[in-house]
Amino acid sequence: MSDGTQAEDPVADTAGHHGVPSSPGTSAVVVGGGLAGITAALALADAGVRVTLLEGRPRLGGLAFSFHRGDLTVDNGQHVYLRCCTAYRWFLDRIDASTLAPLQDRLDVPVLDANAAPGRRLGRLRRDALPVPLHLGRSLATYPHLSLAERAKVGRAALALRALDLADPALDAQDFGSWLAAHGQSARAVEALWDLVGVATLNAVAGDASLGLAAMVFKTGLLSDPGAADIGWARVPLGELHDRLARKALDSAGVRTEVRTRVTSISIDENGLWSVQVPGERIETDAVVLAVPQREAHDLLPPGALEAPERLLDIGTAPILNIHVVYDRKVLNRPFFAALGSPVQWVFDRTEASGLREGQYLALSQSAAQEEIDEPVAVLRERYLPELQRLLPATRGARVKDFFVTRERTATFAPSPGVGRLRPGARTKAPGLCLAGAWTATGWPATMESAVRSGISAAGAALGALGRSGAHLPDLFEEAA
Repeated sequence: MSDGTQAEDPVADTAGHHGVPSSPGTSAVVVGGGLAGITAALALADAGVRVTLLEGRPRLGGLAFSFHRGDLTVDNGQHVYLRCCTAYRWFLDRIDASTLAPLQDRLDVPVLDANAAPGRRLGRLRRDALPVPLHLGRSLATYPHLSLAERAKVGRAALALRALDLADPALDAQDFGSWLAAHGQSARAVEALWDLVGVATLNAVAGDASLGLAAMVFKTGLLSDPGAADIGWARVPLGELHDRLARKALDSAGVRTEVRTRVTSISIDENGLWSVQVPGERIETDAVVLAVPQREAHDLLPPGALEAPERLLDIGTAPILNIHVVYDRKVLNRPFFAALGSPVQWVFDRTEASGLREGQYLALSQSAAQEEIDEPVAVLRERYLPELQRLLPATRGARVKDFFVTRERTATFAPSPGVGRLRPGARTKAPGLCLAGAWTATGWPATMESAVRSGISAAGAALGALGRSGAHLPDLFEEAA
C-alpha cells in the first residue's frame, strides 16, 4: 500500500451494493495485500465472512515479489523459511504452493571462508538425526572456522540460551551482542556462527539486536526440534506464489481483491459501522484489518484506537540490499552458500527460477545493509565482483553479462533492544479494527512467518469482534517436524 497509486476503477459492491453491508456481522475489509493481508483475508473468508482486500500496488505480495528484467524473472530479494515456520508452511499449503518451495531433507549450510587456507575454506553447518542438542554436535565439533576452544564455548552459550525464558520481558531490553560477550563468545565466534545465522534472520548484527528476539530465533530454530532449522525456499519466482497463486486462492475463497487501490482514511460511525475511503468510493463494512507498514498504520488509525499510537513511529526500520550477477557460464555447483571473511553474506543460485537458459544467475542477499544501501551500482560492482572471485575461483574466467541491484530501504522493522514494548497486538481499542503485519507483536522478528502469524491473529481478533468462531484457524504451536 505504500506506492500511492490511485484506483483505476471504483470499488463497488464489496461489502454489499453501493457500500452497504449485505447483513450484520458478515463483512470485512483488509487494507494491504502483503502476506499478512492475504492471510487475514483468506482466514476471514474461510470463516464465511465477505471480504474485500485492497492493495495500493499493482500486485500482491508486499516486499516478497518478482519483476521482469529482459527475459529474466527476478525476485526483489532472496527469501527463505525454516521447517519451524509453521504459519508460512500453512500459508503455502493454503495457496497450493508447497511443492514449489520445498524444504531441505536435512539442514545443510555450506560456509566458505574467503581468508582460509586452501583445503580449509569450506565448513558445513548440518544436523544429524539425533535429539536436541546432539543433532548439531558433530557439525559443531568439526566446524573448521572456529578453534577447539571457541567451539566448546559455543556449546556452553547455546545451553545457556536454551535456558532463557522467552516470556521474560527483561530480555527485550538487552542486546544480544553483550549477552554473547558475557558468555565467552569471541568476535570470531560471533562472525562465524551467531551473526551468520542472526543477521540473515534478524536483519541486524548481534550488538544491535534484542536478546529477546535473538533468543527466540536460536531457541526455536536450532534448539527446539532436530528438524526445526531445515531451510526452504521458492524454486519459482516469488510472484508466482505471493501474487498469482495467492490471488487464485483469494478468488476461490470469494474474496474481492482490488489492486492499485489506495485507502485514504478509515472511520467508524455511531452504530459501529466502519467506512473505508478509497478514491471515488466509500466502502462500509463491519470490521477492518489494517495490514500495512507501521507508519502507514499510524497515519490511518482513527483517534483512540491505540493507547500510544506514536509508539508505532518509534519502531525503526532496517534495509536489505540484493546484488544480482549473471555470468556467461556456471560458476557455483551448489544451490547456496554463506560467506565469511568477506562483505558477501549469502549467495543463491537463481538460474532456473529466473528462467535463464544460458550461464548462471547468482543473487547475493546482504542484510543489515545500512552502510551500503545507497551506494551507487558502480561502487557495489567494484566491491562485490572481486569478492565473488575470491570465494568462487570459477568466476575468474567468466564474463559478467549483467550486474544490477535491488534495494529495500525499509525491508524489515529494526529488531533493536526495547522494540518488543512498541509492537502492538492484533486488537485495538476500536471495536472491529485489527492490526496485522510482521511488525506487530507476534514474538517473531520481521519474517514471512511473522507476517502470516500476524494475519492469522488479526483474523481471529476480527472474528471475535464479529461474533464469529475462530475454531477453523490453524494451530501454529505444533512441533516443527
